Order: sequence, then C-alpha cells, then structure tokens
Amino acid sequence: MMKFLLVAVNAKYIHSNPGIYSLKAYAERKRGDLFSEGAGLPSVCVEIGEYTINNQMEQILEDIYRRKPDVIGFSCYIWNIVSCLELVRDIHKVLPDTDIWMGGPEVSFDASLLMKKEPEIFGVMKGEGEETFSGLLDCYESLGTSVRKSKDSEKEDFWNKLSQLSGVTYRDRNGEIQDHPVRPVMDMSRIPFLYSDLEGFENRIIYYESSRGCPFSCSYCLSSVDKSVRFRDLELVKKELQYFIDHQVPQVKFVDRTFNCKKSHALEIWKYIKEHDNGVTNFHFEIAADLLDEEQLDLIGTMRPGLIQLEIGVQSTNPDTIREIHRSMNLERLKKIVARINQGNNVHQHLDLIAGLPYENYDSFHHSFNDVYAMEPEQLQLGFLKVLKGSFMYENAEKYELVYREKPPYEVLSTKWLPYDHVLKLKGIEDMVEVYYNSRQFTYTLRLLEHRMGDAFVLYEKLAQYYEKKELTGLNHSRLSRFEILHDFITSEVDSKSLGMYEDALMCDLYLRENAKSRPSFALDQSPYKNIIKSLVPELRSLGTRIHVEVLRCGAVLLFDYRKRDPLTHNGELVLLGQEEMV
Repeated sequence: MMKFLLVAVNAKYIHSNPGIYSLKAYAERKRGDLFSEGAGLPSVCVEIGEYTINNQMEQILEDIYRRKPDVIGFSCYIWNIVSCLELVRDIHKVLPDTDIWMGGPEVSFDASLLMKKEPEIFGVMKGEGEETFSGLLDCYESLGTSVRKSKDSEKEDFWNKLSQLSGVTYRDRNGEIQDHPVRPVMDMSRIPFLYSDLEGFENRIIYYESSRGCPFSCSYCLSSVDKSVRFRDLELVKKELQYFIDHQVPQVKFVDRTFNCKKSHALEIWKYIKEHDNGVTNFHFEIAADLLDEEQLDLIGTMRPGLIQLEIGVQSTNPDTIREIHRSMNLERLKKIVARINQGNNVHQHLDLIAGLPYENYDSFHHSFNDVYAMEPEQLQLGFLKVLKGSFMYENAEKYELVYREKPPYEVLSTKWLPYDHVLKLKGIEDMVEVYYNSRQFTYTLRLLEHRMGDAFVLYEKLAQYYEKKELTGLNHSRLSRFEILHDFITSEVDSKSLGMYEDALMCDLYLRENAKSRPSFALDQSPYKNIIKSLVPELRSLGTRIHVEVLRCGAVLLFDYRKRDPLTHNGELVLLGQEEMV
C-alpha cells in the first residue's frame, strides 16, 4: 500500500490547514476505490501531518521519517516556505527513495524556477489542488510506491498518466522539467465537508470557505490573478454551519476573500446563523464594508453581541493610492457604515492598513492612520506590504522602486515614496498600536492622551520614540509593567498638576479587565478609605475577587463588577458608588 503524506507547517498551534484536509477529502470521495479495502488492502493511504513553524525542524523531520511515506506533499505559504525547504533538503538524506511534491500559493507562480534551484523536489501542484491531487494519486496507483523506488519497467503507465495531468510541473523520466498549464477552476459544491470529525480541532480555529475567488483586482493580492468567484451551494453551507453550531465550536473563520461580494449569499448566511445562534459560536468574516446596505446593516444590528466579527481592509485613504492599487472605496460611506455598526455595540470590527503602497509617503500614511483610527475599530492592524509572487505589485516592483526582503514574507523595505528609515518609524508605531490600542486595556488613558496630543498618530509616534530612547523595544513586559511604562511616559509629557487625572485613568484601565493581584507604584494608598468602602459595599469580603472597589485621586469611588462582563470587550461593569472629599 502506497502512503502519501500531506504536510502542513502552520504559523501557530491554534491554526489548521484546510487545504490539505480538502485534498484528502476530495480524493477519498472521487476515488473511493483507491482507499477501499475490498478483497484486500487499499491501494493508497493518505495521511496528514500538521506541525508549526515553532517546532524544532529536527522534531518534524523525525516524525516524518517514522511515518515512512512513499510520497510527501508540502503545503507552502509565505509564512512556512523557509521551513518547508529546509525539510525538503534534509528529507532525502534520511528518506532517499521518497518523492517530494509541493503545492500552494508560494510555489504556484514560479514552479520551474523553484525546481531548478531545489533538485530534491520531484514536482509542484499549481493552483486549485483538489482535482490535481486526485489525478496525482491515480498516477501513483499504477506504481504502488514512489518513482524512486520503482523499476523502469514499472513506470510506463505512471509517466503516460502524469504527462496528461493538468496543474503540475514535474521532472520527467529524463530529468527534464515539464510545465503543464493550471487546470480550470472547479465547482465548489463538489468539495466534501472537511470537519465530519472534530477530533484534534478542539483548541484550534475552524476555517471554512463558502466561496473562492474575488471580483476585485487589488494589485498586492493573489486573488486578483483569478477574478472568477464561485459560491458553495447555500443548502450545503447551512447544513455545515449547523454542524458547527450543534457542536458549539468557539470560532468559525470564513476564509472567503470578500464574503459579501454577493449580497444574497451573505444575507442568507447571516440570517441563518442569527436564527440558529447557540450563544457560543463566533463567526469571522472578511468584508468590503462599503457594499453593506440598509437591509444588511439592520440585520447585523440585531445580532447577539459577539456572534460575528468583521474584518475590513481599508489599506489606505489616499485617493491616488487607492486608484493605483486598483481598489474602489467611498471613504465617507465607509466611515458612516463603521460608525453605524459601532452604535450597536455588538460587533467586533477589525480595520486594516498597509504601509508601503504606491503614492503613500510618511505624511500620507499619517493621514490614513488618523482617518481609520477615528472610526474607533476594536482592532487596527498596521501591516506592511508583502510583494507576493504573481501579483501585479510584484510585476511592477521596478516602476514603484519597490525594495523588499529577499526571503519570505517578502516584506517591503522601501519604495519611491517611503524610505527605509520611515518604514522603521512605522514599525515602532505598529508595535505601540498593538500593545496599547489593540489590547483594549488602556482605553480611558488613551482617550486623554489623544486629546492632549491632538493627533492619534503623533501619540503612538511619541510612544515609539520613548520606547526606543529607554531601550524598551523588543523586551517582554508584563501587563503591570506596561502600565508603569505608560505612566512614566505620561510623566515626561504632562505637568505635575495634570498627572493625577492620568493616574486615575490608568487605575480605571487596570481594574476594568481584571482584579489585578499587584498594584502599580503610582496607585493611591487605599488604607484611609477602608471604612468608606466597607460602608458602601458591605458584601465586599464575601465576594472576594469577583468585584473590586477603588477610590481615585479625584475622589470618585468606583465598583468594578466582574460578574457582569461586556460580551464584546469582556470588561467588567463599572459603577460610580460615590464622590469623596479628598484631602
């Protein structure tokens, strides 16, 4: 029996690779005869090996060796291609008779060049893989083992079948590289459901696709290469979503490139998950917000807090940039829609910006940042352009004077408009946004600082400069340390008369999320107020860590109640108990 091992090296343990599960499921459905035992053993065994880039490569190599596969297929992306190639170069040292195939977006656009550089690779599966993988198994069935193990007299049928297979680049019997065209895209409804068994996915994100392709032509994205959009049959989608709902899966992340590009499809799915909400499962969608209309917004406004979260790729608010990257966006409409969703206080919104796009210099990005920040998303991701092989941006790198990393993820270093020193400044700002804004643990303090600075971008710019000056960048800081550092930063920016207001805000932020075990150095001593607190909250001792009471420097007595958490932010309820005269 021939063993084909499909290998995924994921970015994190909580991630999974739906691609390899789809290859396996489709092949087993289409060519069940290969996998059925019948009168004897099945002809083919397809196994899955999932690892992470944080694993030691030696450990992954050991596991693959112990499985003794005849053929290996690596699923390749920008985040794992370096690890995959490292494994490829070592596998033949311990498994010299194993055929190695690669597939995925990171190898689909330069397969021949890759194979010239990497002699250990036998072939590459390009583009959409389900049909191609099924056909490849059919080729190997005639061998019953790898090409390297078989005799020349046994290979004729294999070479004949492989020569007619679309979507592959491979080494022929003479060692010459043969490059076949990518096959046409397939009907999505023919792909089997990937999660009939949830064993092994208990603590991982479930990825699901109800469509493939994208109608837009964003120049930095590989989805722009194939503009066809295909949708899975809605009755199938509903049945599969119900399976997740019935099993109370914590999160289902739709990988559709623009989920709401077809209104009827998106609306039907949103209606279904609202009507069948189990109170637990969260659904994540990547959308174009300016496509939402009143009917969709009204529906979203009625959903349980936390039922859905929306990721919105703004990328830039510079009109010249938007035009050059082949996007269309009505900024004013986008602002109104994001604000409308925010009013419902029931949907987590994640807005994205990309630094390094054409016509976007430091000042322009400053403006884009403030535009998006003013929309008050729950998360603001400041990303950096990745120059992906096969994209329009890749083809026009010389025109834009794009300089980018030689190795994956091919991140921008400089452009005609953005020198490297400005990229580094934006990197520092990205870190500060992640620590202080996206953690959602400093909301009161940040509002005060934004008002004082008059400009959100300047705030994070100054924070980044402070971290660099104090040599704090790149270090792991505890939650309490982050508060101490922010307090020190504030002390360097405001006069002593104003400091108390900021310290009160910091204490609100500290206790809003949790009943902190340790108190910061700037905290007001609570000993003089014990009797006041006891009179206001007699049950304080019996409730233990479920509540916290804090007297601020301004005299406000605040109750933080962790029994009543906001379903969206998970913050405790904040109640003003009284106002004390401070000495």
